[in-house]
Parts: sequence; structure tokens; C-alpha cells
Amino acid sequence: MSPAKVKIRSPQKQELDAINQVIEAAIMTWDLPERVKRLSLASYRYNELDFKHLSIAIAEDQQGRIVGVAAWEDADPRDTPNNGKALLLHGLYVDPSHHRQGIGSLLLDAAKQAVMQQGYDGLLVKAQEDASEFFLVQGMTRLPVDDPDRHYANRFWQPADS
Repeated sequence: MSPAKVKIRSPQKQELDAINQVIEAAIMTWDLPERVKRLSLASYRYNELDFKHLSIAIAEDQQGRIVGVAAWEDADPRDTPNNGKALLLHGLYVDPSHHRQGIGSLLLDAAKQAVMQQGYDGLLVKAQEDASEFFLVQGMTRLPVDDPDRHYANRFWQPADS
């Protein structure tokens, strides 16, 4: 499927089950022990309250199926370069049957557009280790771990002006 055949839009609350199915399928591909994935699933699922606190975008294929999800929120300035005002990519998930088709890039672009439109300094990502290469290829910069007790090991940054 080409990215041109995917529509990025805001979800409806009644699509929550389909959103969570994509998230669960994506998590099960992570390079982690199966038990860790199963135990952590609940913390990654979205609920109706998340619609109030997160900006969520979904990727929909030509048949109307949700094949990707991205969500973002305000970042804690202490986590950003120079204590800037940024958006934190809360999650980026693509159905495994649609990996490597440009859907993750389209969803990341939606978050980058929100950064520009809302006047933020940049976009912050805290990624799983096996997703690091994706964010580097997307032009993001790996941030140093200045404070191991506070900072996530795989943090990436993209300033708004790039």
C-alpha cells in the first residue's frame, strides 16, 4: 500500500477498540520477552480519558481500516533541549501487516505539523530501542542521557525549524 492511499485523520471514540488492536499488534512485534510484552499491554492501551489529554491521529486504509496510530501531548520542559516548549510523541504504532509502507512516516509528519502549527520549539520522542533507527532515518537527533535517573535511554529531538 502506498502512503498516498492512506488517510490521516482524527479518530472517534467509538474507534477505540480498533485503535487498541493496532497498538497491541504493534507491541507484540517489539524485541522484548513475550511475558514483558503481555504484562505491559494494559499500560499502552488508550481509553476515553486519553481523548481529552492527548492529540491522536490515525491512519486509515482505503477500506476504512485503522492501520496506524500516533498520539502526542505537551512535553515536560525538563526533558527537552534548553527546557523548550515541545510536544512529546506519546506513541506511534503501525499494524505489523503494514510495516515499511510509509505509514509511520505519515503519522510522524502529522505530529511535526502540530509542532509547527501550535508554535512549539520541537518534537520529543522517547522510543523503544528497536525503533531508534526509524527516528534517526526520519531526521531526528538522538539526545544524550544527561541524567540516567530521569532521562529515557532512547530520546530523540527534532526542532521545529528543521
